[in-house]
Amino acid sequence: MIPRYSRPQMAELWAPETRFAIWFEIEAHALDAMAELGTVPREAADAVWAWWKTHPAIDVARIDAIEAEVKHDVIAFLTWVSEQVGPQARFFHQGMTSSDVLDTALAVQLSRAADLLIADVDKLLEVLKRRAIEHKLTPTIGRSHGIHAEPVTFGLKLATYHAEFARARARLVAARAEIATCAISGSVGTFANVDPRVEAHVAAKMGLAVEPISTQVIPRDRHAMFFATLGVIGASVERLAIEVRHLQRTEVLEAEEYFAPGQKGSSSMPHKRNPILTENLVGLARMVRAYVTPALENVALWHERDISHSSAERYIGPDSTVTLDFALARLTAVMDKLLVYPERMLRNLDRMGGLVHSQRVLLALTQAGASREDSYRLVQRNAMKVWESDGRLSLLELLKADSEVAALLPPDELEKSFDLGYHLTQVDTIFARVFAA
Repeated sequence: MIPRYSRPQMAELWAPETRFAIWFEIEAHALDAMAELGTVPREAADAVWAWWKTHPAIDVARIDAIEAEVKHDVIAFLTWVSEQVGPQARFFHQGMTSSDVLDTALAVQLSRAADLLIADVDKLLEVLKRRAIEHKLTPTIGRSHGIHAEPVTFGLKLATYHAEFARARARLVAARAEIATCAISGSVGTFANVDPRVEAHVAAKMGLAVEPISTQVIPRDRHAMFFATLGVIGASVERLAIEVRHLQRTEVLEAEEYFAPGQKGSSSMPHKRNPILTENLVGLARMVRAYVTPALENVALWHERDISHSSAERYIGPDSTVTLDFALARLTAVMDKLLVYPERMLRNLDRMGGLVHSQRVLLALTQAGASREDSYRLVQRNAMKVWESDGRLSLLELLKADSEVAALLPPDELEKSFDLGYHLTQVDTIFARVFAA
């Protein structure tokens, strides 16, 4: 985790103190269940909880020092707890294996991380909806291949992103449900030394579901799906960020990132206003997606378990969630303060001499009796003259002067094909689909 791209609440979730606290809760709840089942003394569980309530501070440095000697993180933690609690701590970890603690704790952390990310997406959706409604009927040019195509509205552009992040939210909810499983099944997952009722008790206390069958570890296809979901959301972040970057180009300048008083865009050129936030978001999205590959490769562990996944997960768990949390918050802020220039949008829409209405003329000619092939030829030969003039010529005027076109469509009929409002007639229908809920 890099502090520059971390927000406190998500970063705290991955702090050593938080991790060890979750470990303790898992072990203590398991001890409670064992006490209820009569496999350990009730006073042992009570003693552990009594110590926890009066000594909540976790000595990370001491645990690390023990680990440096024993070379095992869970044993180091258990040893530290024994130092604090005394003889009753000998019943800690009865019948359990390290993966019971590590995998269940990771499930808790990823579930909580998902909750934060879902809240992030909700905030982004609110902003996108507000800005979409604000610019519902703001005409702008739609582009395909980066080239002017036909008119849309800026609100429609934003509505597409709202729909995309609504899908992202649904995927996050599903990924959270899939990752939130508890495994307290002992060595190789057979429950030989720990009762399945212990697992059920811990799962309920930690807000998890019971893993139907573990092989000592929770199956890593669950984790792969979780991180893949984060990767897809990262791709959506990048798509919106790139849209803003393109719109901010000097030649376009239809929208741009907010430029704060006192902000400077370049160390050498005082005039610069650069899309630095959305460029940053593209880089962060690349990192989130990069963590998907090791998550997929972690699925294929040897037999009932190995730890080849462990080192990778120590990176990808915190880094992917912290990075995406920061990226979503930054994207929300960018869209909230995005500067939008409707006049520039209209000017850009008109700059190519009406070429954006070519399809309307094509359809009008076919309705007037011309074949589609002839209609295309007539419109294209005039459109290419406008294209080559860089918009200085008018497609409408050229078509009026074209005898073949004039024979099929009188001037007033041609002019109807150049009505900008025609392209906006279904905006309400699309908005109803996107924002119906």
